[in-house]
Amino acid sequence: MKYRTLLFDLDGTLTDSFEGITKSVQYALSHFGIEVDDLTELKCFIGPSLYDSFTEFYHMDHETALLAVEKYRERFRETGIYENKLYDGAAEMLESLHRAGFTICTASAKPEVFVRRVLDYFKLTPYFDFIAGSLFDGTRKEKIDVIRYVLEQQQITDLSSTLMIGDRKHDAEGAQLAGLPFCGVLYGFGGEEELAAYPHVYLAESAADLEEFLIHG
Repeated sequence: MKYRTLLFDLDGTLTDSFEGITKSVQYALSHFGIEVDDLTELKCFIGPSLYDSFTEFYHMDHETALLAVEKYRERFRETGIYENKLYDGAAEMLESLHRAGFTICTASAKPEVFVRRVLDYFKLTPYFDFIAGSLFDGTRKEKIDVIRYVLEQQQITDLSSTLMIGDRKHDAEGAQLAGLPFCGVLYGFGGEEELAAYPHVYLAESAADLEEFLIHG
């Protein structure tokens, strides 16, 4: 096996969190009198940090964006987190990778406490050697920050055998900045046009396809 350590994004890579995230963004925006009926307009919030998305897409200033994130979490922590489903074959893939001896980590921009709750909810936690995400205080909010944290905590020095796996350009950019190879998944929220623009070793059509690539190359 060419790769020994795998860093997985969560949203759009292991779970389809579209409903929970977009409805929680919709809830946060409504607090400011912004009504968005078409949830697909809010798909852009899946991947980057919430703070960055509120400032970029709705031009909020610092204080307003912080409040928007707070309002988002108000709904997400109790309801939105469970408006979520595993992608077909994701659990079976992780079980196979775990059995094959890979070191499996998360590298998500989602707050780490939510990452853990999602993995627990879907009974995936036993497959992971290390779980990392962002923090509520705003630290480790960028993908590169989370990736570097994983590398440091796991004392990973062989970057060529460590693979970042994700569905958005932020995953690809984070991998590039960290000096890691990147594998994209096409069934998530980014798609081929977005991911193909970045250096990648493979673009997987499904979880089963990804499993085949990782185990057999």
